[in-house]
Amino acid sequence: MHDPKQIQDEMIDSFSLFSEWLERYQYLIDLGRKLPPLDDAEKTDEQLLAGCQSQVWLLLEGDAGQVTIRANSDAAIVSGLIALLIQVYSGCTARQIVETEPYFIHEIGLSDHLSLTRANGLHAMLGAIKGHAQGLLTP
Repeated sequence: MHDPKQIQDEMIDSFSLFSEWLERYQYLIDLGRKLPPLDDAEKTDEQLLAGCQSQVWLLLEGDAGQVTIRANSDAAIVSGLIALLIQVYSGCTARQIVETEPYFIHEIGLSDHLSLTRANGLHAMLGAIKGHAQGLLTP
């Protein structure tokens, strides 16, 4: 079973291996580069997330029993942020998504090291994911 808490703990451990923020940014960029690409047909206006300075296409699929998240961005660091959210939330139940706070954001230092526009984008992505999950739980 997908355990978002365990994944966040492992993520925190991975980031703790880097003492400098430049190394953490590079790790984040590398995570983003590993995202599977979306087909051009999936990059529609309906999938384009509002609230992000860069372009972010967010596809939320599945049902309350399991939500699958696929996404891409045209910005390297934002792609890395997407990769982190996918690791934590994709494969979860809608209930897990709604009930799991993303404490990794604070623990790895993102809340202190992201620009305001990137932080806003991260919160927009998180809001869309949690909002979708909540919608699956509400009849």
